[in-house]
Amino acid sequence: MNKHKKNIMLFSIFYFLFSRKWGQAVLSLVLLMGGVIVVIALSLAFFATSFVNSAYGFQAAQRAEAIASAGVYDAMIMLVREGSGLTLSSSSVPIGSDTATVTIVANSPATGESTITSYASVSQRQRTLTVIVSVSSSTGQVLPVSWQ
Repeated sequence: MNKHKKNIMLFSIFYFLFSRKWGQAVLSLVLLMGGVIVVIALSLAFFATSFVNSAYGFQAAQRAEAIASAGVYDAMIMLVREGSGLTLSSSSVPIGSDTATVTIVANSPATGESTITSYASVSQRQRTLTVIVSVSSSTGQVLPVSWQ
């Protein structure tokens, strides 16, 4: 096969591939593939953002619960120091950059028991703990009865 026939055959292949009808099909295929790639990229971005947000939300919820627990323990220490003389108390317990709001109600739900309610909020994640403790009037010992 001589050089002239090779060039004609190569030209006819390029002409077939890049003819008007074939070009329309290729353009449609390229647009379809581009759309699929964009949808996949957006889906991956959405899932990555959701994963990061859920992980941060979990951390914030755990931190709020730890802060509320610290507020309960602070109230129990306050009950040990004050004994049965404490009737109603409300305080804020700063923990780092966050705060637990604690309320103590004495003789509730029964005589010799106190109800401690501690509320903490971290990045729109709130936790409220309600603890009922038994307070011994003779020894001043404080024992948790119920922790919710």
